[in-house]
Amino acid sequence: MPETKAELRLRLRAARAARSDAERTAAGAALAAHAAELTGTTIAAFVGIRSEPPTVPLLEALAARGVRVLLPVLLDDLDLDWAVFAGRAALAPGLRQMLEPDGAPLGRDAIATADLVLVPALAVDVAGRRLGQGGGSYDRALPRATAPVVAVVFSDEVLATLPVERHDRSVDGVLTPDRGLRWLRESPGGGRR
Repeated sequence: MPETKAELRLRLRAARAARSDAERTAAGAALAAHAAELTGTTIAAFVGIRSEPPTVPLLEALAARGVRVLLPVLLDDLDLDWAVFAGRAALAPGLRQMLEPDGAPLGRDAIATADLVLVPALAVDVAGRRLGQGGGSYDRALPRATAPVVAVVFSDEVLATLPVERHDRSVDGVLTPDRGLRWLRESPGGGRR
C-alpha cells in the first residue's frame, strides 16, 4: 500500500533532521554554486529554515549578480506577500518563525513579476509533483505566478512518484545541491523550459 502524504512527510522530515550541520552547510554552498543556472532579472525564492536546504548563500549569490530577489512574507491567512531580499542582516523571524525580509511588502501579486520562482518542498517527483509542508501557502500563491516554478530539495528527495490531491500545484523543475537545475516538464510551446 502506498504511503499517505502524512506518512511520507514524517519519513522525509526524519531524514532531513538526521543530516548533520556540516552536510547542510555544504548543501548551501553547492546551491550557491548553481546560481548562474538561474536566469532572470527577478527571482522569487525563499529562506530555507530548520532542516530545509539552506538557501541564503544562493540568495546572496543571486543578489551579487544583480538579480532582484523576492522573498515570501507569511500572512495570517497563510497566503504569501512578497518583499525584496536586502541581505542576510535584513532577515527577521515572522509568522511561524519563517525568516522574512524586513522591507516594505509588495503585495500578494508581486510573484507575478518574477522570471523564475523557487519554492520549498519536502520532495518532488520526476513528473513535477511537489510535496510541501502541508500548510498550503504555495498552493495559494503559485496560481498568481507566470514564470516557471522550481522546487529546491536535497537530491534524495527527487522521487519516482508522489501522492497528489486536486489542489496541489506542480513544478517545472528541480534544483538540488549536487545536480543543479533540471527541468522536469515541457513548456507549453514544446521542449524543455
